[in-house]
Amino acid sequence: MTEAPMTARAASTATAGDILSSHLTAQAGAFLRALPLAVGEVGARPGTAAVPAAGTADLLRAVRRIGGLLHTFGSVFEQTWAQESRTELRWLLNLLALEPGYVRRSARLLGALDSLSGSDPDGTGMLAGHAGAPKARALLDRQLTLARTRAHSSVLQELRSARLHALADRMTLLVGEAPLLESANARAGAVLLPQAAAAFTALTASAAQLPLQRAATPYGGNGLRRLGAVPQARGAVDADTALAADDEPWARMRILVKRARYALEVCGRPSVELDELDDVLGRHQEAADAAVTAATAARTPRITPATAYVLGVVHADQRLEVEAARYAFGRRWPELPPGLDGWLEVPPAEGWGPSPAPRTA
Repeated sequence: MTEAPMTARAASTATAGDILSSHLTAQAGAFLRALPLAVGEVGARPGTAAVPAAGTADLLRAVRRIGGLLHTFGSVFEQTWAQESRTELRWLLNLLALEPGYVRRSARLLGALDSLSGSDPDGTGMLAGHAGAPKARALLDRQLTLARTRAHSSVLQELRSARLHALADRMTLLVGEAPLLESANARAGAVLLPQAAAAFTALTASAAQLPLQRAATPYGGNGLRRLGAVPQARGAVDADTALAADDEPWARMRILVKRARYALEVCGRPSVELDELDDVLGRHQEAADAAVTAATAARTPRITPATAYVLGVVHADQRLEVEAARYAFGRRWPELPPGLDGWLEVPPAEGWGPSPAPRTA
């Protein structure tokens, strides 16, 4: 968080509007400072960095936090404005994340293939010397390079659009005054804590729907042989649809973890454990996306059976990475506080959140 900690006296008298305006002003300012840097970075380089450059990373960070705040605490904002802002922020987030995502996917898939087909002191890869490995690598590299180039062109075009300028104007106005409703004049704890608690309730409910028992074994083969969720449909369900349905609850969980993180930031509480959980679910998402790319490449017309076989092995390797991430999540999740009350027992890092009650033996 960028804003300075509030004093105890200021925290005791702060309204919900004071707290939210402070956060929005800080994040909107970060957005406006990072925007020209991000535009310059995209225009000055082809997409080769797996991690976004500094300006783009700062912009993505501000976009995520503003969007999360408007979602969790949206009831105290003018509804039409809040919904329109979230829509535009989501558009920019998806736009800026596209090209680095392709770069990371390329590094993940090519690295996995090189490991599977290589030899080193630790041993020989299962695809070492396989005739299809070089062709599979060339195919993946060519397809992902083309996708990355198209994404880069799309970003360049959109960053010059009137839509981005309109969003920047919206953020400029937000620095001055957020469109809050009358309910924002109430005390911060009375208004914001129930809404933050709702974010954690949704998080807990989503976790209860995850097949954690099936993911209780590291690199569990059952996760590859039997899927936990299959959509209801007439006739046979294709593998891609079934895998997407199996991954969807985990992708939803990552969104809810982010919202809970940002709610804790507003409450002035640290969220190191949720940061780690977000990283685990991020690895899950990237491995699942990489597996889809490998499967798509294996269906390329007129490739040799040996090439298709190698891509199938890479697909299975990435699905094992998915299962490893699920196992890591299942190990961490039970150790976390069950709801907002548990997190509020942590001493506040900064902000207005109430001090924890003294513990007695």
